[in-house]
Amino acid sequence: MSRDLLLIVDVLAREKNVDKDIVFVAVESALASATKKNFRNEVSVRVSVDRETGEYRTFRYWEIVSDEDLDDPSHQIQFSQALLKDPSAAVGGHIEEEIPSVELGRVGAQAARQVIVQRIRDAEREQILNDFLRRTDKLVSAVVKRVDRTQAIVDCGRVEAVLRREHMIPKENLRVGDRIRAYLYRVDSSARGHQIELSRTAPELIIKLFALYVPEISEGTIEIKSAVRDPGLRAKIAVKSYDQRIDPIGTCVGIRGSRVQSVTQELLGERVDIVIWSPEPARFVINALAPAEVSSIVVDEENASMDVVVDEDNLAIAIGAKGQNVRLASELTGWTINLMTLEEKEKKGEEELLRLRELFTSSLGVDSDIADVFIREGFVTVEEVAYIPLNELLEIFDLEEKLLEGIRSRAHNFLLTQAIAAEQKMGAVSEDLLSLEGIDSGLLSLLVSHDILDRESLAELSVDELVEIVNIDEKRASDIIVRARAHWFD
Repeated sequence: MSRDLLLIVDVLAREKNVDKDIVFVAVESALASATKKNFRNEVSVRVSVDRETGEYRTFRYWEIVSDEDLDDPSHQIQFSQALLKDPSAAVGGHIEEEIPSVELGRVGAQAARQVIVQRIRDAEREQILNDFLRRTDKLVSAVVKRVDRTQAIVDCGRVEAVLRREHMIPKENLRVGDRIRAYLYRVDSSARGHQIELSRTAPELIIKLFALYVPEISEGTIEIKSAVRDPGLRAKIAVKSYDQRIDPIGTCVGIRGSRVQSVTQELLGERVDIVIWSPEPARFVINALAPAEVSSIVVDEENASMDVVVDEDNLAIAIGAKGQNVRLASELTGWTINLMTLEEKEKKGEEELLRLRELFTSSLGVDSDIADVFIREGFVTVEEVAYIPLNELLEIFDLEEKLLEGIRSRAHNFLLTQAIAAEQKMGAVSEDLLSLEGIDSGLLSLLVSHDILDRESLAELSVDELVEIVNIDEKRASDIIVRARAHWFD
């Protein structure tokens, strides 16, 4: 029988053009499957074939678990029982005993053949997938094979991929046989045999398409620094030229718009705004808001936001349909953009002046004239007054040194009082707010400063109110509010 087994392995290895070891593993698997049929319950079986002689032995094995954790006697054995059989046994290991082997026979050989064929198919599929994924270009050309309500299955050549409905361009009506281009979004390793997922809505797709139609991009003369999309409607890309002789916008547009129109056609008429990237945030924002003209801009680096002033004629253009233009410009630049007219800016400036004047008069014990001097010199917090060197204060104010020392002293006392009050409030914060996912120390401090000390108070806020308090994006604010309200529905 041993010689028969070696003969079977040799024949199958040559017939299927695979390594003999793959055949041996398949034979072992087939023999183990045949052995399990002799047991009433499902058991763990291992077969070991000697590669030289063809002799094989069969073992049943169990996982060693603690005496209290025995759940499945067919596959597990208690630690105390394992020690009786093997003094070196340890929890988490395995113990086995030899059992009678089954004859390979004609049925066993057929089973081995089936296992081998399946293993070869799996190996071929894995190899094709790996070859596909080794491609550096993630722009995929595909043909639609099947379409249902949730997804489309597409043929990418030697492999199939899935294009889910949420990654299709809105109102896109794909049909069997359609040729499309998509971005290799991800590979789902949890799916059997790995599943390739494509996207037609990812910003990376528009970058790849421009690289396809604009040689200067693939050559590295022009770079797309960032891209954002409202799929099927409008997109913005920021471009930079590394050659001063080349106009990046004109190059991307092409003669009579040929290049940008090619991209637009691929994306079902999606309009593309091409803007010049700039390392200066204010200039970049101005470029991104085009075609609207900006009158002035104020940068708040601490909060990564900008107050952008436009005249009445440009306000609608800057905002765009349903806020599309300003939203895409904000996403493209990474800055929060607050659009306002000149009248709104003046009103905001007056409100800020009154707020600072009230802050300085109440905390520093000075009159409004001195408070206005602080404001004109650029002071916006009490901390700046408290820690400015005295000699600099003397240069600003034509006042006695003793008086200025008193102002600085009152500023220190004000900050100390605030710190003590904040510490007392922090001690009153409820455990359910402290343990809420998404609440970090910075967020917590801002919430406490607005007397939000427990989860219930946070849950009662609207998303807009939370955004105004802690200055985070709406998505994160919404997630926090949902988690804070979760106990309402438990």
